[in-house]
Amino acid sequence: MALPAPTLEMKDAQRSAILELAAAAARGNMEATSALLKQLAPGIIRSAHALMGTAHPDVDDVVQQSLIGLVQALPAFRGECSPAHYASRIVARTVVAAKHRAKVRGERRDDAVELDEVVDLRQAAPGEALLAERRRATVRNLLAEIPEEQAETFAMRIGLGFSLPEVAAATGVPLNTVRSRIRLAKQALKRLIDADPVLLELLEVES
Repeated sequence: MALPAPTLEMKDAQRSAILELAAAAARGNMEATSALLKQLAPGIIRSAHALMGTAHPDVDDVVQQSLIGLVQALPAFRGECSPAHYASRIVARTVVAAKHRAKVRGERRDDAVELDEVVDLRQAAPGEALLAERRRATVRNLLAEIPEEQAETFAMRIGLGFSLPEVAAATGVPLNTVRSRIRLAKQALKRLIDADPVLLELLEVES
């Protein structure tokens, strides 16, 4: 027998419970911190894979750094957003920082050629799936080329699908600031793409 769908009251109770757990963790309760991490870890892993690419060699490190970063950031959590969105913001910040460090080290790689990146893209023909993943990987890699605040905001909005108000709540900045960062990020990315014929062709952008 199928379980009944959660009611609105059940969802509200679940939201209240995790907010209380996060508040206790923010106060330094280690038991609450452990329980909170257990609940948030799957979402952190999904976000890291979405923003780094499943086959990226640093994705596991980013997950670990995000978990550590979340614990360190918990005392600053005030409940302005959901704990899951707060955690996703930590992941986005960690990913962007990792990409900028890799850029400083001069590392360059093409995530999209890894088989693990495309094995789940079964809705399209193999060639189309590979091209689609190459495009996503290209956009991920371009995050290292724009300022970190813009990249973090862009990653949450485009990479993780947050609404503008959700990004504002998670980052603790006004909605107009989020809009400005997204606009500047798009402009910067367009300049980068326009300057590279290979990217223009890959992303099918009209200059």
